[in-house]
Amino acid sequence: MQTYRLTLEYDGSRYSGWQDQTNARTVQGELKRVVEEIFHAEVDVQGAGRTDAGVHAVGQVAHLKIHKPAKLHPQQILRQLNDLLPASIAVLDVSEAPPRFHARHDAKSRAYFYQISTRKAALSKRFVWWIKETLDVGRMQEAAALIPGRRDFTAFRAVDPSKPHDSNIVVVDSAEVSQDDNLIVFRIEASHFLWKMVRRLTGTLVKVGLGEVTVEEFRALLTGRKNPKLDVAAWTAPASGLFLEGVRY
Repeated sequence: MQTYRLTLEYDGSRYSGWQDQTNARTVQGELKRVVEEIFHAEVDVQGAGRTDAGVHAVGQVAHLKIHKPAKLHPQQILRQLNDLLPASIAVLDVSEAPPRFHARHDAKSRAYFYQISTRKAALSKRFVWWIKETLDVGRMQEAAALIPGRRDFTAFRAVDPSKPHDSNIVVVDSAEVSQDDNLIVFRIEASHFLWKMVRRLTGTLVKVGLGEVTVEEFRALLTGRKNPKLDVAAWTAPASGLFLEGVRY
């Protein structure tokens, strides 16, 4: 078996997420289809993160395992993949990897960022969440600074039917909110992420910025206790502004 490590970027707007599905168009499905066309062999394609429908990536990592010797050089594979993949998916790098390399299991952490626009954006509207009201970025930064650490994210997760018994504990390495002109960016890196966790954190941070949730109420949510007065699920940020930024090994 020959193993390669791939780095990809994609516009997730027209895909039902990364994960291969029988009756839906997915990034993994498109990649696997093209790889099988190139190698005419059984292949295993796995990504480091299962991005949801509409979520984008600028640094997704995947492994490609081919069940027969490959005669193509990594740069040849790179060119052929980019020739055959849709315009919305680009392979940035292909390199040989150890046979046992696994894009998901070997990852130490994943990093995401979420883009909030404070003005109407004609060219980048598929990649931002436009908030018309004025946001107090200072308060959002204060709340985001509370996130790093080993925490219980029960209040910010959606129940994943495929993983009903997964722990709600996540180790967050870093989290911050920054602003550059009309763009507010929330960045977070963690060991792993629960379903919709980043989007619900983002939505709640926006509520903090709007003055509808206090920093202390946000702090309390990070203890794992839900507040019946705070409808975090209803505040889930749209997928359009979320990007998988990179994976650390």
